[in-house]
Amino acid sequence: MSDISYTTEEIAAILKVSKLTVYDLIKKGELPAYRVGRQMRIDAQDLEVYKTRAKKGAAATPHSDKTKHAPGTASSTRPIIICGQDISLDILTKHIEKPGSSYRPLRSYVGSLNGLLSMYKGEADIVSTHLWDGDTDEYNVPYIRKILVGHRYLVVNLLCRRVGFYVKKDNPKKIENWADITRKDIRFVNREKGSGARVLLDEQLRLHDIRIWDISGYEREETNHLAVAGAVASGEADVGLGIEKASYIVGVDFIPLTEERYDLVILKSEENESLRELLLNTLRSSTFQHELATIGGYDLSSTGTIIYETY
Repeated sequence: MSDISYTTEEIAAILKVSKLTVYDLIKKGELPAYRVGRQMRIDAQDLEVYKTRAKKGAAATPHSDKTKHAPGTASSTRPIIICGQDISLDILTKHIEKPGSSYRPLRSYVGSLNGLLSMYKGEADIVSTHLWDGDTDEYNVPYIRKILVGHRYLVVNLLCRRVGFYVKKDNPKKIENWADITRKDIRFVNREKGSGARVLLDEQLRLHDIRIWDISGYEREETNHLAVAGAVASGEADVGLGIEKASYIVGVDFIPLTEERYDLVILKSEENESLRELLLNTLRSSTFQHELATIGGYDLSSTGTIIYETY
């Protein structure tokens, strides 16, 4: 028993609840969990302890995700899942979770495509996305329209940011464009499948007729911008693709290639009308934008602007 562990999806299936409820149990400390790579795991013995407490009444077994509580009690806060990795989402989470809020935000650090798929399955409430479509030269909407078929939703801008190559200080190998990463003396470090940076890379390779097997290191994947920049800084790779801010943090040079639009997606339904209003008000508030501005590296000129909406 001690060697057995479960994913959050498996726990949800065992308890017959949604992943959102499982995340809430973890956040409240009722279900101990730990991270292995990008995945949360729960040991079998901890699950049994939780089930035993639930049977004895020490912990309320979540029979339904729609259980209602008396207004004004702590249990009346609704857990919501916010997907994405940028620090701006942590700031957004803090503003949504302010005292007196009706929501308890939980963070899921998955990439853009996986976040949209989670939303399609009803497992995410706010999803960040920065997916570039090479055929239309448009960000996000082409992918959202294809994935969220049958759903009503709102797309609103969070921010814009520059994307480019991470290279060593003073760019000793003179890397400037997409073709340069195919050179025999260049080692590349990639992002994981489903991330916005990976989609941008693959779309650019397609448009430039560059074959992936001509890129040394294409198969090496890291799960965030800092790890990619870190691989370049340590000398394990010569170049990687990511956002400008990570280059400042890690201490590598940045070769700008494009500016990407980083948007948020939220479904439109009667039950989340107040959440949509809170999201828009937060994004448009001077306090939120001022906090983002102090970090630097973001273009906030379109923050809070509705990009696309279904009716």
